[in-house]
Parts: sequence; structure tokens; C-alpha cells
Amino acid sequence: MSQQFPSPAPDAGTPAPEAAATPAPYPGPSGADFLQAQAPAPARPANVGLGIAAAVGAALVTAAVYGAIIGLSGYQIGFAAVGVGAAVGFAAGKLGGGNPLLPVLSAVLSLAAVFAGQIFGIAMIGADEAGVSTLDVLNLGTSLLVDAWTATSGPMTYLFLAIGGYTAFQSARKAA
Repeated sequence: MSQQFPSPAPDAGTPAPEAAATPAPYPGPSGADFLQAQAPAPARPANVGLGIAAAVGAALVTAAVYGAIIGLSGYQIGFAAVGVGAAVGFAAGKLGGGNPLLPVLSAVLSLAAVFAGQIFGIAMIGADEAGVSTLDVLNLGTSLLVDAWTATSGPMTYLFLAIGGYTAFQSARKAA
């Protein structure tokens, strides 16, 4: 069994211990601060011109890269067309904001970039077979290259065009 004893009263002859200094309250945020709703970040103003310029730049760069992939491998690779669309759409949406024109423009630019990449790839393959430089083949004229594209295009070619355009449209919408 335990017993509880009262604590002894301080002796009048002994000095009482000094009261411990209470620390100052923490100056940081209180629990109530976390319950308040946080203000959303201020919306960045849309710059449609910058978005269009970024989309055009991305289309030019990705068309060259896609054409080089086709020219070096000899195959059309669907993931590369998806990459073209994603890069063009992301650039337009991220820098241009949520303007409804940008997803449509991104899709059109992506279609053009995938087509230009395929033409460039055909030019690289033709140059390799003929033993000349790619610039020599490109200088022959685009009608010759477009005829070669038409002769070699099949359902997969059109599927890759569509995939690139769709990816660009969705990327521009989601990046805004």
C-alpha cells in the first residue's frame, strides 16, 4: 500500500527557491494559422506571343531531332512523335498560359513538325543511299521528297501524325 504524504511546508528560516523564469512564448505560427486557408499563388498573366514563339521553336527543334532519329535508324518510332507533340504543347502551354488558341496551334505545329521530321528522315536515308550529303537531297526540291513520303507512307505514318497532334493539344491544355 502506498501512502501519500503532504509535502513539507517551507521553513521560515530557509529562503524559498527563486521562481524559475518562465520562457517567452514561441513567436512562430500558432495552430490557428495552419487552419486558415492559404491564399492561392497569383496567376501569371498569359503571354500568347511568347507561347507561340516557344511552340514554333520547339517544333523546329523536335522536327530536326525526329528526322535524325528516322534517318539514323531507318524506322519511324511512335514514341518520338509523342515526344514531338509533348514538347511543342508543353512549351506553348507553359509560356503562353491558358489561352484557348494555344492547344489548337500546338496541335497544328506538332503535325507540321512530325511531317517535317519524316521528310527530313527520308532525305537523310536518300542521301545515305545515294552517297551524297543530306543538303544535296534537300536542295533537289520538296516536291520530290513529298512524292517519296507519299509513296512510303502507310497507316502507321498517319497514326504517328495523329498521335503527335493529340499529344500536343493535351500537353498545351495541361501545362497552362
